[in-house]
Amino acid sequence: MLNPQLAYERKRLWLAMIPSVVMVVLLWLFFVIDVSGIFGFPLYRLGILPREVRGLIGILFSPLLHESFSHLLSNTLPIFMLMWSLFYFYRSIAWKSLLILWILSGFLTWLIGRDSYHIGSSGLIFGLMFFLFFSGIFRNYIPLIALSLIVAFVYGSSFWSIFPFAQYVDVHLSWEGHLAGAVSGIIVAIVFRNQGPQNPEKIWNDEDNWFDDESESENHADNENLN
Repeated sequence: MLNPQLAYERKRLWLAMIPSVVMVVLLWLFFVIDVSGIFGFPLYRLGILPREVRGLIGILFSPLLHESFSHLLSNTLPIFMLMWSLFYFYRSIAWKSLLILWILSGFLTWLIGRDSYHIGSSGLIFGLMFFLFFSGIFRNYIPLIALSLIVAFVYGSSFWSIFPFAQYVDVHLSWEGHLAGAVSGIIVAIVFRNQGPQNPEKIWNDEDNWFDDESESENHADNENLN
């Protein structure tokens, strides 16, 4: 018979995977629609166009749009793993954290981005990365710190792409989106630092101490009687 605690954790694992699977399906669905040309116009026009009113719609749609198959493929695994980690380890605040990261990273990109369409899940990915990393640090809770270290180890090499000079590696790289995501992740981690999982407080068992005191008193009385 399966241990109840193990069964519960297994159920949590599967439930946390559902939003990640849905997100990945949406990414690939939008890409297929874009390639097929069903709408009669390239979907990148639904991306973020900085400081243009018509570009605000990109805050909603840009994370779902990708320039090429390689662009989509490179973002699929990170978005899946990071969203799964968010919903497994921070399930009580996962949805509101994801929503704020999505909107805030997009809005900041709209504010600071170059005069070009910005598309792709990278901004959201960086938001999730920085949220998971700093949330574990702020809570000072060993399992969450371990997650922070794993995130840093796996995705740490991407850190430099939040700076402008990264564009010399790839002119199509939206370092602004990466930076906006990173800033959003830190902000959301600070805002929700006292919500969700926390480091358990150590509680002294006063009842045990009372029994210890009573036992010591009895021993002392026995010694006096022997004398």
